[in-house]
Amino acid sequence: MKICGIEIKGSEAIIAVATLDGQALGHVALATKKIALDDDDEAANVKLFAAQVASFVRENSIDRIAIKKRSKKGEFAGGPTTFKIEGVFQLLENCEVMLLSPQTINAQAKKHNFELPGTLNKYQHEAYKAACSALLKK
Repeated sequence: MKICGIEIKGSEAIIAVATLDGQALGHVALATKKIALDDDDEAANVKLFAAQVASFVRENSIDRIAIKKRSKKGEFAGGPTTFKIEGVFQLLENCEVMLLSPQTINAQAKKHNFELPGTLNKYQHEAYKAACSALLKK
């Protein structure tokens, strides 16, 4: 099984794809590591971002996405652009999208002790953990 983990930071969706083969987790190294939404006040840019996301999902045969949830209020609240990006992912056709809280991801990482492969860039670690959490969550 394959799942795409996403961490939304600022105006970027950071991507990491994980697989589960039996009990072994693996990282699928892809050329696309993040997709950015430039100037989200322009409808054309949001449409372009949505097209890039849809193309990425289609080209990599992704049917499940796990997004690290951001807080809606408080000190660590996500900005408005992050919620727009999340909405674009949730509107994808033929793709199951789930939101995982940081607490859930950390609990799963502690429970299953995810190995972070060397093929990941440091900024992809949280996205990879989200993917692994979704794969192992029963």
